[in-house]
Amino acid sequence: MSTKIFLSEDEIPRQWYNLAADLPGTINPPLGQDGNPISPDMLAAVFPMNLIEQEMSQERWIDIPEGILDLLYRWRPSPLHRAIHLEKALGTPAKIFYKNESVSPAGSHKPNTAVAQAWYNKEFGIKRLTTETGAGQWGSALSYSCALLGMECKVFMVRISFDQKPFRKSLMQTWGGECIASPSNETQVGRDILAEMPDTPGSLGIAISEAIEAAVADETGKTRYSLGSVLNHVMLHQTIIGLEAKKQLDKFGIKKVDTVIGCAGGGSNFAGLAFPFVLDKINGADIEIIPVEPASCPTLTATPFSYDYGDVAQMTPMLPMHSLGHKFIPAPIHAGGLRYHGMAPLVSHAVEAGLMSPMAIKQLECYEAGLMFARTEGLVVAPETCHAVACAIRSAKQAKEEGKEKTIIFNLSGHGLMDLAGYEKFMKGELQDIVMSAQDVKESVGISTAGNPVPKI
Repeated sequence: MSTKIFLSEDEIPRQWYNLAADLPGTINPPLGQDGNPISPDMLAAVFPMNLIEQEMSQERWIDIPEGILDLLYRWRPSPLHRAIHLEKALGTPAKIFYKNESVSPAGSHKPNTAVAQAWYNKEFGIKRLTTETGAGQWGSALSYSCALLGMECKVFMVRISFDQKPFRKSLMQTWGGECIASPSNETQVGRDILAEMPDTPGSLGIAISEAIEAAVADETGKTRYSLGSVLNHVMLHQTIIGLEAKKQLDKFGIKKVDTVIGCAGGGSNFAGLAFPFVLDKINGADIEIIPVEPASCPTLTATPFSYDYGDVAQMTPMLPMHSLGHKFIPAPIHAGGLRYHGMAPLVSHAVEAGLMSPMAIKQLECYEAGLMFARTEGLVVAPETCHAVACAIRSAKQAKEEGKEKTIIFNLSGHGLMDLAGYEKFMKGELQDIVMSAQDVKESVGISTAGNPVPKI
């Protein structure tokens, strides 16, 4: 029995898929503080125009430039595995597959868009990129990509993850990136927050504000900001995951997929696998598509679809998304990449359109799933990916209870070799489940989104 399928380099997808072309209903535009749709030139100080064009594109298929393909060939196509040992341990009739994005140099899916964004910025004449990072996966990926292209990289890392995952900082520095704990004293936003909350664990919303401030402060105009999730062009670049996976499933002889799963913080790795399957669902396929989030940060499962800012300082436009509120400070769980207050507008829209079934899972169940996966399949996965594994196990157990043969695929978005401190605390019984109450959600959302426009589908 084949347990993994590889594609040759000449089988790599040569176009990205843009879900914005096919979503039903109205695509709500980003809004300025005056409540009016923003124009491309209003983003020009933050992003290069070639990426702004992708952000606003309604084209279904967008060609991948040869220069970006040459960078992607360093680790792509990534393998698709069948988790037969996990299947046997569960005694399930389901077939479980996982797309292994941990094989990239940075150990996650993040370089798929990092190399693309760095390449487009360099083509536009940009010399330096600033960004934020939660668990450090994105900061590592962008540092790596900037090293390949001879660019500078400055990363504001959420403080709790900066403290929990020191080797992520070392990895960024190895590739020439500069890593700073956020909030920091390097920006006005950071100084203001530290004055108000000196012991804050930080948040992605704060780190984004710092990174944008640092980018626009460069009077030479040679610095831009780069985002690792949420925005349309980031989702676009990640669809290479799902497009490869569909080719690989075909080689496995799989004609129908029943369940597609990915962990969801800002939405990029989930979208990368799921969006090509969402296209099938739009065209009539019977597929359950599940974005999985932490119960401590229940963006999709507990909040309304609203307009909100992507950062604490309101430096971004207002985006149509499910949001816990841009002032939300999430609990310091180890799945740092899932501690974002909002969800990608395209993912949010698809949920509102009934194309996805979001799920929130508690931290301890996720780590238990990660241990089971490590002890059957052998791979230690990131705490973020543990959420997808936990959901896949739930789905496989359901198939067993129902006596149904199902095909389940999830995205293994990153390895956990730098996240062992979290596993150690779990095995020692030092972690606990953290769940936001309905009242906590209501208060958090209300503080940030009161009076904002309401998007329509």
